[in-house]
Amino acid sequence: MSAFLLYIVRGGFYLGLFYAFFLLVMRRTKFYRLNRVLLLAGSYLCLLLPAFRLRTVEAAAVSVRDLEVIATGVAPAAPAGPAAAPSAFPWDEVLLALYIAGALVTLVLYLVSVVKMARLMRVGRTEERCGCRFMLLEADIPSFSWGRTVVMGRRDLEENPVIFTHELMHVRCGHTRDLVLLLPVQLLFWWNPLVWITREELRLLHEYEADEGVIRSGIDAARYQLLLVRKAVGEHRFVLASEFQHLQVKNRVEMMLKPASAHWWRWSYLMIVPVLGVFMFFCNPARATVLPAADEARDLAGPEPEAEPDRPAFTIRGFGRMPSFDGGDTGAFAQWVEGQLQDVRQGVRGSVQGKVFVQFVVDGDGAVRDVQVMSGLRPDLDEAVVRAVSSAPRWEPGYAPDGEPVSVTFAIPVTF
Repeated sequence: MSAFLLYIVRGGFYLGLFYAFFLLVMRRTKFYRLNRVLLLAGSYLCLLLPAFRLRTVEAAAVSVRDLEVIATGVAPAAPAGPAAAPSAFPWDEVLLALYIAGALVTLVLYLVSVVKMARLMRVGRTEERCGCRFMLLEADIPSFSWGRTVVMGRRDLEENPVIFTHELMHVRCGHTRDLVLLLPVQLLFWWNPLVWITREELRLLHEYEADEGVIRSGIDAARYQLLLVRKAVGEHRFVLASEFQHLQVKNRVEMMLKPASAHWWRWSYLMIVPVLGVFMFFCNPARATVLPAADEARDLAGPEPEAEPDRPAFTIRGFGRMPSFDGGDTGAFAQWVEGQLQDVRQGVRGSVQGKVFVQFVVDGDGAVRDVQVMSGLRPDLDEAVVRAVSSAPRWEPGYAPDGEPVSVTFAIPVTF
């Protein structure tokens, strides 16, 4: 799976876990503004979590002899010519195309809603009222707000002026900003049903906050609740807008009747921290050891070669042309490393004897990375070998049979 799709899957799992926590814990409280802030901040935090790992990369415990057997094994070359096996089905490309198609459909639906609102708002007469742009339409339409604009039909304004107060609360609380900030998350994770459920919960949270503002402004709660019931049936034309009509009127009325949440409930929100930490631990396992098990390595290598103490050892991952260093193979690189360690060798001559096996990856752009000591000799010598290998200039990268650059793993012994 490509790195982008893997990121999308991991990010979707983090979002799903966070949104499940919101639905189970946070939505039960009346901390409306805090819930809005945490919901949006948590959504964007979940976009960053896949970039962090809590588990270190550790090599499998193998003996030096196993390392030598493994290091002399070379992956077989891919078959060529008419007898070559057919290429695998390009699942990554298909999944990526489906993902992009879904994101485009989601974006188009939002643009359609924006166009509908823009057309409607062009025909109305606007004026400044109570710190917002007020637009009055002669048509009998559901009242709604978008940005700092409140749109109402004349009939709603004359029969139920409290609706203007409700929409004004949406404007003052900046609810449109929340919906716009959530839009990138929806576009990236449109395939996750909890994202859509949470969007509706965010809109319902906006209604709770607007209802509370209306009650605090002095409107009689009983009359306002009766108005909600009467206006419950209506057409939702604008999915991006905050409308006075909302299908979950029962929840809104119950929330208005519910006593204020105790302040200690805020501390319960901290439970999400260890939950996400544990999930990160299991969602980012230690990467698989590059070197295979000893039995598999012996099968790869074939008959055990005669001992050649000074022969550089290496493993190759991927198929096609090997990377080369300064026009040569791993022998040329081993000689280069030897040259970088001359001063170190002079300092320890006669006091130590053995090998340091070091593993590294030559990336698709020729850079040397992920340098690790697989079998050490002494801490200071191990560090010197790692520094020498890490400072290597770029290699000529390796290529797969289809011409794509590939990452290749090597393991060389450095003898003291």
